[in-house]
Amino acid sequence: MVVRYGHTGPVDHPQHLGAVAFAKYVTERSRGEIEVRVFPFGQLGGERPMLEQVRTGTLHITAVSAIVLANYVKEAGVIGLPFVYPDLETAYKVLDDKEVMERLSGFTEQKGLVLIGYGENEARDFTNWKGPVRKPGDFRGLRVRVAEGPIYMDMFRALGAEPVFLPLPEVYSALERKLIDGQEFSLSLAVSMNFIEVNRFATMTDHILVECPLMVSKSFWETLSPEQKTIFRGAGEVQARINREGNAKLRALALEQAKARRVEMTLLTPAEREGFRAALKPVHDKYRSAYGAEWYDFFIKKIEFYQGKR
Repeated sequence: MVVRYGHTGPVDHPQHLGAVAFAKYVTERSRGEIEVRVFPFGQLGGERPMLEQVRTGTLHITAVSAIVLANYVKEAGVIGLPFVYPDLETAYKVLDDKEVMERLSGFTEQKGLVLIGYGENEARDFTNWKGPVRKPGDFRGLRVRVAEGPIYMDMFRALGAEPVFLPLPEVYSALERKLIDGQEFSLSLAVSMNFIEVNRFATMTDHILVECPLMVSKSFWETLSPEQKTIFRGAGEVQARINREGNAKLRALALEQAKARRVEMTLLTPAEREGFRAALKPVHDKYRSAYGAEWYDFFIKKIEFYQGKR
């Protein structure tokens, strides 16, 4: 059996390394009966086209960001809300929680998609050339390049910034020419794309964690034996672990590199993170209604539970 798995991460990113580990696990545990072929970097299309292929059964598996998935399964958007998690440790405990997985799986299966785990891009941070950013008011009046999508626009407008979308290749020039004041990619991307040459101030905001749920075609899933399904779910756990460990190393390296290049770094305290969450309450209220109040409240209670366990 040959299984095709597409995602948009580059080949040197932990998301792809996790996908490769997923494929290896399936082949080994199935004793060579199942081969997973991984197609990275959008070889099979963007996130939306690949998700549509999985829904219709022409592609077996994809990893798609929660915000994109929310266009098909609205409830998935909850896991990608801004400042919804106090820290990554709590985020992972919530996402891996059995009840959370079961409820989210129930939503996805109604759309022909089976959730078996998570891939991950990275948490998003903020860099700019004007000055340190530590509290919501520091965003007021800044012109910020944001990712494409209403939730990013809503977030930065609520903070008093002017959000704009620019294609990735145009961001460095726009920063250099001061057409924009800052941008909100992950710190590792800001370092690798040399944005920190023109942005000398960075804040580790972790404002949105870009989780990429692993979606399997329901029609394909129903052809698998119970043993095979167990193998795929085990592979999903392996991918999440490898992906998350790789992202942690990538983040630590980016922090070291930014400091070495004399970027002024700001690390938010728990109280400062809570200040951002309070400032974004109108955004959360909007999406609580959009994604379902009962589900949103359930998810927040899970966060509060695991935060209290730390």
